[in-house]
Amino acid sequence: MIHFSRLFKHLFATTRQTKKYFPSSGLQLIEDRIAESEIGHSGQIRVVIETTLSPYAIWHQQSSRERAIEVFSLQKIWDTENNNGVLIYLLMADHAFEIIADRGVHQKVGDEFWKKVCEKMELHLKNSDFEEGVLTGIHEIDQILRKFYPASEITPNELSDEPILI
Repeated sequence: MIHFSRLFKHLFATTRQTKKYFPSSGLQLIEDRIAESEIGHSGQIRVVIETTLSPYAIWHQQSSRERAIEVFSLQKIWDTENNNGVLIYLLMADHAFEIIADRGVHQKVGDEFWKKVCEKMELHLKNSDFEEGVLTGIHEIDQILRKFYPASEITPNELSDEPILI
C-alpha cells in the first residue's frame, strides 16, 4: 500500500531545498576531501545526493536502500579494478542515507564497521548538518581504505570525485 505522506514529501521536495543544505562551496569541499582521500588509497568514494524519488518509485515502495543499490550500479561503482568502490547516498525527501560498499571492501570490514560509520554520520545528519555528516563518512571510509588498499606509486582515479546531485 502506498504511503501518502511519503508521496507528498517527495512531490513537494525541491532541488532548491537540497542546494540550501549543499551549496556549491560545500559540494566543492566534499569533492576536495574525496580527492585528498584517494591519494592515500586505491579505493573509490562516490557521493550521490538525491532530492526525491519518482512517483513511480514511491508507488512501488522503493526504499532508500534499494535506490542506493540502483545508483551504485548506474554509477558503475561496482566496476572498479579492486572491487573497492564505496557509495555514500543521501535521499533528502526521506531524510535517509545509505552506504553501499563493493564486495572487495565489504568482505574485509563487514557489517559492524558500516554500522559504526552510519552512527557517526547520523550524529550530524539528524541535526541537519548534512555537509559535516558526509565529510565524517568520507573520513571513516578513507581510514579503512588506507588500511586495506594503500596507494601504490600510480593509483588511477577510476571514478570522478565530484558529488552528484540528482
